[in-house]
Amino acid sequence: MLRGIGSTADAEALTARYPWFLPARVVRANLSGESDPRLSVMAPWRAESSLSRPAIDAGELTRLTSEEIIDRFLCEEDLRIVAEEGEPEEEVTTEAALDEDDELVSEDLAGIYLAQGLRDRAIAIYRKLSLLNPEKSVYFAELIDKIENNIKI
Repeated sequence: MLRGIGSTADAEALTARYPWFLPARVVRANLSGESDPRLSVMAPWRAESSLSRPAIDAGELTRLTSEEIIDRFLCEEDLRIVAEEGEPEEEVTTEAALDEDDELVSEDLAGIYLAQGLRDRAIAIYRKLSLLNPEKSVYFAELIDKIENNIKI
């Protein structure tokens, strides 16, 4: 019955025909912008009716939040960032690059390589450690000799 109300005149006609029908009075008050004195006397709780609430903005409901925009971006397949015209064309790296010279060396790493059967890598690390720690060079030389002669360490 309330679906056909599109103007204040429609609401006036419906209220005149059915004066007891309070939802029609609420709709008429919303359309005209004037309060209905009968409405406040007959049903004071109607002032809090869902019919008297402001309309919901559908655009606001469909607007994306910043988190949703970021989530959509991260779901994209191609995430390459391309330099704009005139920008320097240097390669941007996201991971640390280690050269052979910058390789991390430690006795623990050499032991791990030995446990994995990578004797050549373990020997290379012990040689680097021998150069980095000259005071322990004799110790590292003995370890290298044991590895080369298949003697258990």
